[in-house]
Amino acid sequence: MNRKKMIMLSAGILCMGIIMTCKGKEKAVNPPIESGVPNDIEGDIVSVLDYGARGDDQIDDTKAFRMALNSFGTKGGTVYAPRGTYLFTGSLDIPPAVTLKGAFESVPAHNGIRDVGLPKPGDDGTTFLVTGGKGDENATPFITLNTNSTLRGVVLYWPQQDPEKEPDAYPWAVAMRGKNPALLDVEMLNPYNAIDASKNERALIRNINGQALRRGIYVDGIYDIGRIENVHWNPWWSMKPALFNWQKANGEAFIFERTDWHYVLNTFCYGYRVGYKFGSSKEGVCNGNFLGIGADACHTSVLVERSAPMGLLITNGEFVAMDGENPTMVQVGDDNEGNITFSNCAFWGPCNQNAIIDGRGTVNFSDCIFMQWDRNREGRYSIRATGGAVIIRGCNFMTNSPQIFIGEKVSRAVVTGNIIRGGVKIENQSGNAVIEGNLGTE
Repeated sequence: MNRKKMIMLSAGILCMGIIMTCKGKEKAVNPPIESGVPNDIEGDIVSVLDYGARGDDQIDDTKAFRMALNSFGTKGGTVYAPRGTYLFTGSLDIPPAVTLKGAFESVPAHNGIRDVGLPKPGDDGTTFLVTGGKGDENATPFITLNTNSTLRGVVLYWPQQDPEKEPDAYPWAVAMRGKNPALLDVEMLNPYNAIDASKNERALIRNINGQALRRGIYVDGIYDIGRIENVHWNPWWSMKPALFNWQKANGEAFIFERTDWHYVLNTFCYGYRVGYKFGSSKEGVCNGNFLGIGADACHTSVLVERSAPMGLLITNGEFVAMDGENPTMVQVGDDNEGNITFSNCAFWGPCNQNAIIDGRGTVNFSDCIFMQWDRNREGRYSIRATGGAVIIRGCNFMTNSPQIFIGEKVSRAVVTGNIIRGGVKIENQSGNAVIEGNLGTE
């Protein structure tokens, strides 16, 4: 046999080996490739298509998804929903250690209803059309996550909401229960109530986009640290007057009640009655670490009804006022007994006052920027404290209007080292205050 024939024979044997290997590998795939499963790890992944899901936005896929989610027993695994638009009239309960995953690997954003020409829900990726529970916000949440279960890579859309009208009530889109539930890379385009993150431990919420209409995230009953990262509530779905004005009058983007040192990073909201609300429940109150948070065009950016003695640490925040009646960026109520610190935060946008402080706790502003208060030139103060204790140090007051009012019921006050545009206008009625080193500039 000559050299040329030997090379051709070797190549043929090699090709046959590759084909046989590939065929063997294809045979071992479970479920099959045509089901849409993205890899070939036997037994760990099932496709909703293998359980009868249609993904055609016409046929109810609730039953098929339930069958797929329950197919692992107690072992756990991944249920994959390939690219498609799935209709749901009912709810889903994701069992422990099970992941429900769509085609998106990063959180999408679909504002094609608001901005013509851009992608709309269903144009790409994996979209869930939610119709169950209309008219009853106390109905069963659309999706319930349990211990070690995850939802990721999907779009949730409520097609029966009208962008031209005040919204219909719906139950929570996602409820997080058990230990270590995770919600990752999900767009909730127009939920009435988005995420109920109560009654769990160590929940992870990361990379969420959308326009929550009534409530964005609700946190309560937490006895071990939870994490919220990169959650942005923007009006990507509708800014039509009837709907958006309702949201600005009723919406609450982030609500915190009883939680044990929550970590909140890089969150934002636009166009709500309250951006960040700190209240109390029968479980208790909130303490936590809030870094890089923002509230734009909210009537009240931060409302503290009550907080824990261990405090709220708010760092690198940006808070912007909106038009409306008596907008105030920070309001601390008369029931508050906890400590609140604003460090390196910026407050701007035309408003009446940047902060109104009451209660018996301590509120600290350090290295902050204040501007554009006293919008109607009525002689209002940037910060008005009528109770508790206040510390205001190293801040920059950039509007030539009165800066600080300290009422007679303020127990202690320290106002030092601030730079002030125009003359220093600080009124002190407290008998226990240190006010020194504040410099006025032109």
